[in-house]
Amino acid sequence: MSNLYSVRDANIKGKKVLFRVDFNVPIDLVTKRISDETRLKAVLPTIQFLLKKKAKIIFVSHLGRPNGLFKQELTLAPIASALENLLKKKVSLVNPSIGASAKKVIDAMKPGDMVMLENIRFYHEEEKNDSTFSQKLASLAEIYVNDAFGAVHRAHASTVGVTSFLPSFAGFLLEKEVKALSPLLLNPKRPFVMIIGGAKIDTKIGVLRHFIDKVDAFFIGGALANTFLKAQGYDIGASFCENAKLDVARDIMMNVEKSNERFILPHDVVVADNLQSSEIIDLPLEDVEGDMKIFDLGKKTISRFCVLLKTAKTVVWNGPLGCIEYPLFQNGTRKIAETLALSKATTILGGGDTLDALKKFSIKESSFTHVSTGGGAMLEFLEGTILPGIKVLLKK
Repeated sequence: MSNLYSVRDANIKGKKVLFRVDFNVPIDLVTKRISDETRLKAVLPTIQFLLKKKAKIIFVSHLGRPNGLFKQELTLAPIASALENLLKKKVSLVNPSIGASAKKVIDAMKPGDMVMLENIRFYHEEEKNDSTFSQKLASLAEIYVNDAFGAVHRAHASTVGVTSFLPSFAGFLLEKEVKALSPLLLNPKRPFVMIIGGAKIDTKIGVLRHFIDKVDAFFIGGALANTFLKAQGYDIGASFCENAKLDVARDIMMNVEKSNERFILPHDVVVADNLQSSEIIDLPLEDVEGDMKIFDLGKKTISRFCVLLKTAKTVVWNGPLGCIEYPLFQNGTRKIAETLALSKATTILGGGDTLDALKKFSIKESSFTHVSTGGGAMLEFLEGTILPGIKVLLKK
């Protein structure tokens, strides 16, 4: 999928550029400071390119889920400030984002100026992909550039709607993401292993089904594994489990058996009474019972995972394999991360919690082939469907 209209080919010199970014980043509610600038830094190459072309940059992003209402705690003001510090150049916050006052500010911009529209999800029309709203948003600029990979799986006004009214192009980050992920859908080097963790099965169903007969092994961990284990008939004690999804899990595993794939679940686990417990036990899965709660992979499972990963040629990982917020339950995720960091395989990681794990363990992102800025978008891309925010940027 290399046939995207690229910002490299756009006539942007001196023009007003509506620049969709994904600045949905964690902000400390007390200090009002960003705790992780990864997504800001990821689009710096495109920003520098636009500045070099003397473009007038109009940043568009969402933050959180305000559901069409103004919420002070979800203002983009801290993000505009952080971006100023990174670029050493003024970034003015524009509020309201739509209308005569916004247009007045933007019309007064000079080449190289930058403004940031206030949280676009303060408008309920954004998530509805309202055509009138899209047109108003597009009227602020002359060119549209999308570098928000983390939002391209949403058909919203700022990711899809505006492309009906402006010449539209992909930024460098979006191109990079598509280039890194596309080979996984075509001809990945084998053995090809997928590691899927986290808690919820809903966001993983599509990728599990799509790759059932394409991977050499699935490693399932985290609370997600509990649902599959219970679906197999194991007693998981009082562990978290999506009981409403047991039939879905059984259906997936039945298809795995039909396609003769290796679907690897934990066979020993770390249990405790609760997350604050100072006592943990590593025991065989068959011994879990009563009020025991599973919070991490057991040592034998970790060892098995790591041995198989050392022979892999391609590895995709999304989601932590234990409750990594607590040091006692970080071992499984840490060992997998350390093993992959030393691997010579093609290693693709995604998901906010996965990236948080790397930071907790002080493992550099540069240790991996590609670390995606979009968790949900990465998974939906790997389902094999063309995402709405990408589809509108493809050359006809």
